[in-house]
Amino acid sequence: MNQTQEKSWWHRNWKWFVPVGCLGLIVFLGGAIALIVYLVFGFVRSTDTYKEAVEKTKTNPFVMEALGSPLKEGFFVMGNIKVSGTSGQANLSIPISGPKGKAKIYAVAKKSAGEWTFSTLEVVVKESRQRIDLLYTDAGVSHSYNTGKTDCPVPGNLIHWQASYCM
Repeated sequence: MNQTQEKSWWHRNWKWFVPVGCLGLIVFLGGAIALIVYLVFGFVRSTDTYKEAVEKTKTNPFVMEALGSPLKEGFFVMGNIKVSGTSGQANLSIPISGPKGKAKIYAVAKKSAGEWTFSTLEVVVKESRQRIDLLYTDAGVSHSYNTGKTDCPVPGNLIHWQASYCM
């Protein structure tokens, strides 16, 4: 009598199951990490501080002149937001871009009695290192960084230039 013993399911299928299982685990973990990152950045984007900083940037004529229109917000927002009831603080770096270039919005704000107040809100243009102070321009004042040179043109009457400009 010739008896052939039938192999178990594991012995017959392990060669394809192990790689597929490992790949499935890697895909699952990658998806879980991507979901967490998406939710965290989504949370930051939904805050009042983020929304107000982006809105003030998109409506500022000096930023429009430097970057063009329309402005697009980048995905990777850096910084932190801490809120405890009616108080809190935020420190954000928001990448933006337009047809003429890229920049970052730097926003530092404090929440007191339920109201956010910016202590810093400025846009730094990447290519020229030009700084546009959105709090200062919101007051209706235009200001060019004084380099100490009278023959130094400041294109477009924009706000702040790095001190090395025209030196």
